[in-house]
Amino acid sequence: MTIVTPPPTADAPWPVGLLAGKVRDWIDRLGTAWVEGQITQWNVSGGNVYGKLRDLEQDVTVSFSIWSSVRSRVPADLKQGDRVIAAVKPNYWVKGGSLTMQVFEMRHVGLGDLLERLERLRAQLAAEGLFSPDRKKRPPFLPQCIGLVTGRDSDAEKDVLRNAQLRWPSVTFRVVHAAVQGDRSVGEVTAAVQQLDADPEVDVIIVARGGGDFQNLLGFSDESLVRAVAACTTPVVSAIGHEADRPLLDDVADLRASTPTDAAKRVVPDVNEELSRVQQARSRIGVRLNQIVSTEIDRLEQVRSRPVLASPQTLVDVRADEVVRAVARGEELVARAVERAHTRVSELTAQLRALSPQGTLRRGYSIVQLPGGGVLRDPADAPESTPLVLTVEGGALQAVSTGASSPGPASSASSSSSSDAASPASTSR
Repeated sequence: MTIVTPPPTADAPWPVGLLAGKVRDWIDRLGTAWVEGQITQWNVSGGNVYGKLRDLEQDVTVSFSIWSSVRSRVPADLKQGDRVIAAVKPNYWVKGGSLTMQVFEMRHVGLGDLLERLERLRAQLAAEGLFSPDRKKRPPFLPQCIGLVTGRDSDAEKDVLRNAQLRWPSVTFRVVHAAVQGDRSVGEVTAAVQQLDADPEVDVIIVARGGGDFQNLLGFSDESLVRAVAACTTPVVSAIGHEADRPLLDDVADLRASTPTDAAKRVVPDVNEELSRVQQARSRIGVRLNQIVSTEIDRLEQVRSRPVLASPQTLVDVRADEVVRAVARGEELVARAVERAHTRVSELTAQLRALSPQGTLRRGYSIVQLPGGGVLRDPADAPESTPLVLTVEGGALQAVSTGASSPGPASSASSSSSSDAASPASTSR
């Protein structure tokens, strides 16, 4: 016989245990159902699996558990992100008041829809060159102001600030808080990045989050956020802290850090390390300078030890002797040249005198000239009373022709000196 429980009223309410039992009984009657979805969380503990299954179209997620007794019906290579179909049965835990889906069987369907879309987007952005190493900008060696996009009061923010200030105490930050998961994360993170990129005092931007499951990191693979980061003129560092299933932000960022702590170490130099490097560099420079100075001192000593520098007067004496010899040689050559020139002049003078008409006159000859200045060569050219000029060694005489005579003793002619004084007659021969 079935016992009918009267409906609860304010005067006769049901005990919580009765309500929980009725809910359990009602859920048990639902039986097993096959569902399709995306694994967004997969944790193994004590041989049991605890995870989450997400609807492929809607933002709906349910928790599921796979007991160790049925693990043999589940593929061993299942992991987060896989698209699966599963035989599940709702299970209401009365004591805790929680509802879970107990999985009795699970099968692969193929690459999850989310991962498939992400892979298509990754390939598209890569083809556009957004992931190219050539477009990535190197963060400055020592940024004066660092922009930080992270969740409010998050461990990621504390890690970045603490580690950066430990490495370089004077570094400053400009922090913009944003939702790092959920529906608001894409818009807020994008706006924060654009705000810091527009700030001229910000030298580098860090986007930090302390890891999380695949579903919580989906916002950092959004196309609008990825393109906003690619358009930044300020270097962007991705510090999402998730090694597996890297979000697209890691690929488009100028620098990827494995954790927020790693981001602080890679963006901010260690002041102690830099001081040590400076000291080492100064030591190396000092050693090198000492080596150079010592080498130059040795070279200078070698030069100074040469005889010409050890006794500079020797060089002067040697050159002075050379000058004296050169002067003596020059004088000798000049004297010889002058002597040869004198001899040549004497020879030419003798030749000239031998050929000169004055020499002929000196031997007693004379030159008879007609009035016109012509030389008389034939007596017929000087008829009687023809005035003549007779040139002898001592000077010129005026004469008058007496006419031609027969050969024999020289004819005489009347003559007078150039001063009209009477002188004996001269004959030409």
